[in-house]
Amino acid sequence: MKLPFTVMFEKRMDDVPKWLPAATSIGSVVIAFIISGIILKLIGGQPMRVGKFFFEATFGSWAAVSDTLVKATPLIMVGLACTIAFKMKLWNIGAEGQFYIGAFAASLVVLIPMVPLDSPRFVIIGLMIVMGMIGGAAWGFIPGVLKGKFGVNEIITTLMLNYIAILWNNFWIFNKWSDAGFQMTPPFEKTAWLPRLADYAREYKAFSGITLHLGVVIALVATVVVWWVLERSRWGYEIKLTGDNKEAARYAGINIVRNIILVMMFSGALAGLAGMSEISGVVHRLQERISPGYGFTGIIIAWLAKLNPFAVVLVSILFGALIVAGREIQPSGLAQLLQGIILFMVISSDVLLRYKIRFIRLHSPAAGEVEVA
Repeated sequence: MKLPFTVMFEKRMDDVPKWLPAATSIGSVVIAFIISGIILKLIGGQPMRVGKFFFEATFGSWAAVSDTLVKATPLIMVGLACTIAFKMKLWNIGAEGQFYIGAFAASLVVLIPMVPLDSPRFVIIGLMIVMGMIGGAAWGFIPGVLKGKFGVNEIITTLMLNYIAILWNNFWIFNKWSDAGFQMTPPFEKTAWLPRLADYAREYKAFSGITLHLGVVIALVATVVVWWVLERSRWGYEIKLTGDNKEAARYAGINIVRNIILVMMFSGALAGLAGMSEISGVVHRLQERISPGYGFTGIIIAWLAKLNPFAVVLVSILFGALIVAGREIQPSGLAQLLQGIILFMVISSDVLLRYKIRFIRLHSPAAGEVEVA
């Protein structure tokens, strides 16, 4: 039996409507939740009950909101790291490794130590921020040089460097700095901890149990910086022009090789800053598993945010909520399933940004067509 219409995909020749990218991102999340609900129902779960529990566990109280924002903090930074690279069509898949090396470099401030541990907190924290960014930038420099100078595929190099970074950390954690044989270093001195609201619970009882730390402020500052670079600076113009048309950028006199290296270093620095925030604000030590895949989740976040720095913040909060809820919701893999479905839907929805979909009626005297934006 033939359908009374046919579907045609027509490549867009005009500009994409301004509302369409945001609509596809929101639609991807909504459809992903619907599909996950259907799957949950098929395996005997109760979607509405799980949805209610999801909300209560992530936004149902100030403590829950705090936990969600704590998880969102490193995601904002790695999402920004991916955003700045993807704007130039550089596929940095190495934010995970840059995160680990940033955490390692920041830990050196305390574990060597680089300054006396009784120094003022702002000195130690400031130096850890700098070291975290330097570590991440150095790990981004390697694939940047290989891509810019020799044309080596950055997907392969950044992906392989993830494994090297994790094993490098493990070598020091297991062999040099192990705390009584465990897979972690001794706890940092409190002067190396990012301030938390819970630290002020004696003065303000409402802050009791609120784990939100200064890292969220650092993440928001990073968001503004990335937005300014991309939208208000000459370098941001060069980044976007190179991503849109490399030949036009070269014709305009833009140094492509230099910008590839600098963008990869900037991207790595943001991911390294996320690693610093996690060890200083959450775990307070360097340990084997400080990331539940933040670097890879940042890729999804950047795409879902359509490479908009401020949208990265909102999407990161959603994924922070998924991580928090994933600790409580059963089946335990539901949160990861939802992330995977969201990624699939985001990639699929890009079809709407490249093509117009037309439904053409058949076998009708007044045959016509309906266009879908």
